Amino acid sequence: MESAHYFTAQPAGPFIRKPLTVELAGATRHLQTSSGIFSPDGVDKGTAILFSEVPPPAPQGNLLDVGCGWGPIALTLGLKAPHARVYAVDVNERCVTLTNENAEALGLDNVTASLPDQVDPDLEFDTIWSNPPIRIGKAELHTLLLTWLPRLAPGGNAWLVVQKNLGSDSLQRWLAEELDSTFTVSRESTSKSFRIIRVRKASQ
Repeated sequence: MESAHYFTAQPAGPFIRKPLTVELAGATRHLQTSSGIFSPDGVDKGTAILFSEVPPPAPQGNLLDVGCGWGPIALTLGLKAPHARVYAVDVNERCVTLTNENAEALGLDNVTASLPDQVDPDLEFDTIWSNPPIRIGKAELHTLLLTWLPRLAPGGNAWLVVQKNLGSDSLQRWLAEELDSTFTVSRESTSKSFRIIRVRKASQ
């Protein structure tokens, strides 16, 4: 399966760009995709549910997409919050390249994709949206989430979409146990086979 390698730094197979036409932020967008990445043929069901279920992102400040793929979440954040700075991270170098190219194609100079360790470690984020890569394994997933969720700014919110049969409820409980008392973890909604988990950082 192609997607089995989407969480590697350099996927197998040639990096050949293909046209991709999708609906993002209420309009048709003409972008590029490739093999060796997550959901290369369009917006996956979980991300579509995230878009339909969560409130608008913070209009300003720093926003974050964890696990950007070809960029649907980061691009949507950039389109919905043109005065914010959007950061997108992925370990897959092909995803980073595609997200940056797709942002440029849409004229989104407020969107920047990079490898995780290239993001300023002192940055805090007002909004985090993520369809986290559950299939990388529990230990890796936990490390990923504990790297980024504690970087919510005071009053900030993270919204995660997770399939029920891939452990959304146990993940919610784990986050509530692991994050300190300044964070609140809740299940905000259920749609089809997905849960929306909200992580909120208390205001100072």
